[in-house]
Amino acid sequence: MGRRLKDGLSSAYIEAANRLKRKSERRRIVAYVESYDDVFFWRNILGRFENDKIYFEVMLPSHNRLARGKRSALTNIMGSNFGRDMIACVDADYDYLLQGVTPMSEMVNNNPYVFHTYVYAIENYWCYAPGLHEACVMSTLNDHKIFDFEEYIRQFSEIVFPLFVWSLWFYKHSIKSKFTITDFCKVIEMGRFNIRHAYSALDRLRSKVNAKLNALQNEYPDATDSYNKVKQELLHLGVTPETTYLFIQGHHIFDNLVMPMMIKVCDILQNERERDIRSKSVHGTQMNNELTCYTNSIEDVSSMLRKNNVYTQSAPFLQVLEDIKNFVENR
Repeated sequence: MGRRLKDGLSSAYIEAANRLKRKSERRRIVAYVESYDDVFFWRNILGRFENDKIYFEVMLPSHNRLARGKRSALTNIMGSNFGRDMIACVDADYDYLLQGVTPMSEMVNNNPYVFHTYVYAIENYWCYAPGLHEACVMSTLNDHKIFDFEEYIRQFSEIVFPLFVWSLWFYKHSIKSKFTITDFCKVIEMGRFNIRHAYSALDRLRSKVNAKLNALQNEYPDATDSYNKVKQELLHLGVTPETTYLFIQGHHIFDNLVMPMMIKVCDILQNERERDIRSKSVHGTQMNNELTCYTNSIEDVSSMLRKNNVYTQSAPFLQVLEDIKNFVENR
């Protein structure tokens, strides 16, 4: 029935198992993903394309050990071990934007059995700006719009875009040690979020980014043409100044940009709702009952970000759907 891999299954093994099924039974397609969060994300995508002929089984990379991560997921389909009944679904990281410069990027972009997020990682989808107010409403049950997430993140993205181009420039020229993703994230670190002084924080960010831009331009004075080439390549791939945040390291955007904003805004909205309950209650018992009811109804904002699906309207996500659709139709 074909050779099983040490930590997973071979496509030949799965295909052989599928051949033993009756014609009326659905074929199984195994989809390897990187980690626990990815299981639900990719199940939500792949499940849309199941029919009376095929179904997907989303799996972590290893059966025998707790191996996770992109490399582990891709290891299971390297060489002759992939096929139409076994695929990998991974975060794009920088590999999509590098367009084949490295072996990993070559596999992510050109292997017909590898599918990726287009944005850096699934965390970036959770941080999709048009969905942040809705996540606040889901968390606090208060629809008062007190902060313009979309405008704030748009300005953040426009400020960091020129430096982001430099980050890709270093990776494309195989000198990433001079300016790593970690180095980039340190420059764009926002610090503590204060809703009253939010835009002052953007001014400070602009100063830090401009200082680093000047330093890089002075250190690499002959890079103007190659820098502009990388910039045009990124624009062609869908990285615009307004949407840069979708292509920056997902954990950084989630933990250091979006979550501090969401927590602060949701705290204000929750307090506002509780004050409203106190002011409208006619006696203490009613107030306590209403506050208890409200407290039991609200949800953790981090969980709501993960459940919010407004990102399914975004251009990168629609491209993911198109890739899976083509795979299913051309199997």
